[in-house]
Amino acid sequence: MAVPAHDERDFEFARKYSLPIIGVVEPPDAEQAGPVSRGELCFVGEGRAINSGSFDGLPTLEFKEKITDWLQGRGRGAKAVNYKLRDWLFSRQRYWGEPFPILHADDGRVMGLSADELPLELPHVQDYKPTGTGEPPLANAVDWVNVTLPDGTKARRETNTMPQWAGSCWYYLRYLDPENDSRFCEPEKEKYWMPVDLYIGGAEHAVLHLLYSRFWHKFLYDLGCVSTREPFKKLVNQGMILGEDGQKMSKSRGNVINPDKVVAHYGADSMRLYEMFMGPLEAIKPWSMQGVEGVYRFLQRAWRMVVDEQSGQLDQAVQEDEADEQTLRLLHRTVKKVGEDIETFGFNTAISAMMIFVNHLGRQPVRPKSVVEKFVLILAPFAPHIAEELWDKLGHSESLAWEPWPQYDSELIKEQEIELAVQVNGKIKTRIVVPADTDEEQIKDRALGAEKVAAAMGGRTPRKVIVVKSRLVNIVV
Repeated sequence: MAVPAHDERDFEFARKYSLPIIGVVEPPDAEQAGPVSRGELCFVGEGRAINSGSFDGLPTLEFKEKITDWLQGRGRGAKAVNYKLRDWLFSRQRYWGEPFPILHADDGRVMGLSADELPLELPHVQDYKPTGTGEPPLANAVDWVNVTLPDGTKARRETNTMPQWAGSCWYYLRYLDPENDSRFCEPEKEKYWMPVDLYIGGAEHAVLHLLYSRFWHKFLYDLGCVSTREPFKKLVNQGMILGEDGQKMSKSRGNVINPDKVVAHYGADSMRLYEMFMGPLEAIKPWSMQGVEGVYRFLQRAWRMVVDEQSGQLDQAVQEDEADEQTLRLLHRTVKKVGEDIETFGFNTAISAMMIFVNHLGRQPVRPKSVVEKFVLILAPFAPHIAEELWDKLGHSESLAWEPWPQYDSELIKEQEIELAVQVNGKIKTRIVVPADTDEEQIKDRALGAEKVAAAMGGRTPRKVIVVKSRLVNIVV
């Protein structure tokens, strides 16, 4: 950088070869300023310009702007922003990976393959080990590597390969038109589907895969291959799942959970449901087999609520009856809660609401079929396999995937009664329960008439009675 007073490597180089070290940035600390100006100390922070002519005294950030404008005004430089993309070992010396469709001719030319020569596939080889010469393993496939061009010139294929994640940088575009054998995606389909509405991935994903996806997408946009500047509209980073010991899962620690074993013992629905029930999506959470057992028991209760264990047929309690008001209100609140929680990724609280509903309905001697059906529909996104089975037991021949999401009645989700704390001079003395549509004056009368409130007031007249609807009554005496 040629600033030995303000770059550590330059400073060491200048000291070793006795080069002059002239400070151009004065540290804010007066004690540091002396050694820096004498070339005895390297200062790499921000301060004020010195030994810089008319720019002396300017703070570092302002000086950078001024000197850039000064150089640009005299045609000696230009302001620019440079971006640097980390090369995550894109050229790899191994057999596995996508081969580069590039030819190196003996006369020095470097050429890409023509369209009819693509895709370039790896050759079948017997030995994947390194060559021992420093060349990649592909160099062993001599017949594949060495080619003759149409003009008779000899050429060699590139023997490095791309990493396994190269294709994942743009896979979301291939999903749009996977059967197309002439281009990665038809423009009409790309315009219809892109950009991706929601991307859910881990925080570690964001540093590598997401970065490269955006880079590749912007490159394709510049080429006119895609219609959007950005590939993803919204990103949600899910939290990491830790081992049962609270540490990051690792084979060396022996705390890795094999999902296949969990599925084999508890079923795929339990595995899926527990991952959503563990806690907020963005939070880091430790795994717990006891937790898996808990959601497994919930699914068993949901099954027994609908199906008779002895016969395997629809339970006799499931009937074509009208639901009582309490059940109907709880159903509509649950539908509302689950629907809204799905939209905000609050899957754990949605599952909690369904557990409360199953506990209630499972105790009822009669379970209205219409109520059970609505519950099965909201369970389906969380436990699709058991929900399909229950849907079938309820007498439906078509998959529930084609059913609309249940709607809730806004009148039925309203509270019938509300509980209010009653304070006297800021201290809670009692609680009262009133109909939800009670007006303020009636609430004041009920609060003032409460026995404990009267005792606390001691015959005094209240100066003020404040009603905070649905929460409390505060009486000031």
